[in-house]
Amino acid sequence: MKISSVGEMRAMDRQAIEKFGISEEILMENAGRAAFEILSGEWGVAGRRYVLFCGAGNNGGDGLVVARHILAGGGTSRIFLVGDPERFRGAAKTNWEIIVRLPIEVKRVKEIAAVRSAVLHADGIVDALFGTGLDREVDGVYREVIDLINAAGRPVLSLDIPSGVCGDTGEILGMAVRADHTVTFGLPKIGNLLYPGCGLCGRLHVTHISFPPSLYDDEAIPVETNGFIPLPPREPTAHKGSMGDVLFIAGAAGYFGAPYFSAMSFLKAGGGYARLAAPWSMTPFLATRGSEIVFVPQAETTEGSLSLKNRDALLALAGRADMVVIGPGLSLAEETQALIRELAAGIDKPLLVDGDGITALTGRPEILRGRRMPTILTPHLGEMSRLTGKSVTEIEKRRIPILREACTDLKAWIVLKGPHSLIGTPEGRVFINLSGNPGMATAGAGDVLTGTIAAMSGLGLPLEEAVRKGVFLHGLAGDLAAADKGEDGITAQDILNYLPYALKQDREGLDETLAERYKGPAMV
Repeated sequence: MKISSVGEMRAMDRQAIEKFGISEEILMENAGRAAFEILSGEWGVAGRRYVLFCGAGNNGGDGLVVARHILAGGGTSRIFLVGDPERFRGAAKTNWEIIVRLPIEVKRVKEIAAVRSAVLHADGIVDALFGTGLDREVDGVYREVIDLINAAGRPVLSLDIPSGVCGDTGEILGMAVRADHTVTFGLPKIGNLLYPGCGLCGRLHVTHISFPPSLYDDEAIPVETNGFIPLPPREPTAHKGSMGDVLFIAGAAGYFGAPYFSAMSFLKAGGGYARLAAPWSMTPFLATRGSEIVFVPQAETTEGSLSLKNRDALLALAGRADMVVIGPGLSLAEETQALIRELAAGIDKPLLVDGDGITALTGRPEILRGRRMPTILTPHLGEMSRLTGKSVTEIEKRRIPILREACTDLKAWIVLKGPHSLIGTPEGRVFINLSGNPGMATAGAGDVLTGTIAAMSGLGLPLEEAVRKGVFLHGLAGDLAAADKGEDGITAQDILNYLPYALKQDREGLDETLAERYKGPAMV
């Protein structure tokens, strides 16, 4: 499903009105009607009392439509208007003129004390304060209203996005409504899918409000959810060489987990042949944990990291592999960092760079730009900050624009790890992944991701699909682990162990609850 920015949605509204002749009144009626259907289906209407907090913009106008349908359905609507009704324009003004003729109580909110009792005696609350147009911190009476809504303990339906959440980033602008359900109009907005705003939406629904498919499926919209990609069949004639031969360049003194998890996850996710080039002194210890891995011991520095003298041998090994993974646990030793840069420039195979490998390439974008074969980068926020030269705070506020810029600049696929990880392509497209959980915020989880992505390429998926599928299956494995063990205390080993079960479920059919979650917003 496509995901729009606030600006893209405004452009769609204009096109619907100007190109297709769908009036603003029809669009608002469709939005309000869809919201009413959610409210009716979840909590019922006849004989029930609802409080609607409406702002003086189009979001408030949507709320007025909902109030009218509640009345028609046998319920009671009480509208608390936060703002000046003289500011209503267009369709919102039309609906306001209808509302004042109906037996619906309308009250301007100037102080919270006057509405508190009505809220506490309501069966539900409709939040129609701001919608996606908010671009400033919430303050004054609006902040007090949101605080009241959150404290009331009543079911809440938000229209378009919980008030106080930035539609383009998911950022909370001072304070935001915690909704049980959110119905978003046209398409989901970026702020509906990115945290922390995503966590305030409750169950997310979407209605196209009668937009034609040429609007909501437009290829020019670069962001979408990471939809289902079928795994290639595992042919009866398959052998280890046909399921991917990947070279992992990883490990240093003190970093035993990273090389093991990256290489072993490749095998656990269905890959055929994992070769691990690690410092020679580590190899016996790693072999006791992963005897299925093929070890290629390497000369090491006095610090126990890979020596630059391995360069030619590693380039030769890389030339015989289908893909190379470089970076997990390699350390920040100066000589090893120099080795990484020379290898990244010289390897003429698809290259996945993680961890210390990303650090080594920071400030050397010409290496990535100059590569002829595909490059995949898997940074967390801190590594993305070093890679782009932008602060973590700035990236958190502009995740998608910064990711798109970095992908096109570096000609790379980039997985920006985090809650709802983002997958960017060199063409500037972005996929929002919906699998995974907070329990996966643990050391080594990213190393399991690198091996899983490599395995998807080994199974025969084209590179972009391999990256997307690897991110999804990694999250699914974490979700299966959490379902059995709880989120607290999940380790990278748990994610690794659940990878075969993740592939099994993916092939045979996902658990109903997970399948519903991964589909994303429910259509109204």
